[in-house]
Amino acid sequence: MPRYESTRRVPYSAEQMFAVVADIEKYPQFLPMCESLKVTSRRDDGVTTHLVATMGIGYKAIRESFTTRVLLHPEGQPPHIEVAYLDGPFHHLDNRWRFVDRPGGGSDVHFFIDYQFRSAMLGLVMGAVFDKAFRKFAEAFEERARAVYGPARQQTV
Repeated sequence: MPRYESTRRVPYSAEQMFAVVADIEKYPQFLPMCESLKVTSRRDDGVTTHLVATMGIGYKAIRESFTTRVLLHPEGQPPHIEVAYLDGPFHHLDNRWRFVDRPGGGSDVHFFIDYQFRSAMLGLVMGAVFDKAFRKFAEAFEERARAVYGPARQQTV
């Protein structure tokens, strides 16, 4: 089962990075392979925002879409996002984000994904492409933060 995990130190706060990752409707503007994203339901219980979203992905001639349940925990310690698979070409998909402020400024963005395609053939064709794309995700979100918030100020230690 493919799995990818990374921690990226960024010059933006945990709150800023959470906001960028939580703004899922904007993903088609900057996220590798994401061609469309539609939120089909949204509910906020005062602590957690519950979303159901369908993402369209593409690479060359291959197009797929999948639906997930996204739980946004902005007030969590640390703030975090949980993504659970509902429907599409996967056997399973588990994705988690954590955002931790660093002393002196900036934050660490923790990204985890574990997935398996339902079809072995699709897994062979898309597996390497997905792995490469996931490795670029953290960079894409940092670039998006730069576009939203401007260049980060250098912190002195």
